Amino acid sequence: MQSRNLLVVLIITLLLIPNSLAGNTVAGEDVNPAGNDAPFSILERTSPSVDGATWSLSIVMNDDAHDNGTTFEITTQVCTNDGVCDPPVLMDATVDGKEHSVSVTPPSDHTYVNWRVKAIYSDDNYTNYPNGDWYKTWSSCYFQQDSGWGGADFDGEECQVGENTPGFGLAIGVTSVAMAVAFTRRD
Repeated sequence: MQSRNLLVVLIITLLLIPNSLAGNTVAGEDVNPAGNDAPFSILERTSPSVDGATWSLSIVMNDDAHDNGTTFEITTQVCTNDGVCDPPVLMDATVDGKEHSVSVTPPSDHTYVNWRVKAIYSDDNYTNYPNGDWYKTWSSCYFQQDSGWGGADFDGEECQVGENTPGFGLAIGVTSVAMAVAFTRRD
C-alpha cells in the first residue's frame, strides 16, 4: 500500500517539474549568458522561436577557451504549451574554428527552446553553462501557467501560428492528478 502511495506522489511530482523549472524565469523573456559568465558569447540566435521553423544558435568560443583546448557540447530541449518538455538532446554541432552552430525545428505549440553548453577542458573536467539550469529562447506564441498566453504571434485572443489551446497533454496531467487524489482517498 505504501509503495502505491509513493508511486502516486512520484507521478504528481514528475508532472509538476516542467512548471516549477519554468517558474524561475519571466514569461517571454529570453535567458542568455550574462557578461563574462561563460567562455563563449552568442554570435547569432533565432529569437523568438517559431512553431515548425528552424531555430538556430551560433556561439563563439572565447580566446582563452580556444587556446587551452576546451571543447563544447551543446544540448537542446523543447518544451510545449501543455507543460511537457522533450528529453534533452545532445546536438551534432557544426564547428568552424571557434564558432559552434546547431539548429532544431520546434513542433507546433511549443513554449520555448532550452539550451546549454558543456565546456570540456583538456584535463577531462567540465563545466555546464548555465550550471543546473538552461538558457531559454521563448516561442512567438507561448502559454505560461502563471501569466497565460503571450508572444509576438499572440493577438490577445489566439495564436496566429500553430494551435491555440493548451493541448492534449494538459488533459492527461489534470486526469492524472484527479486519479491520484481518488486513489489516496480510497485508503
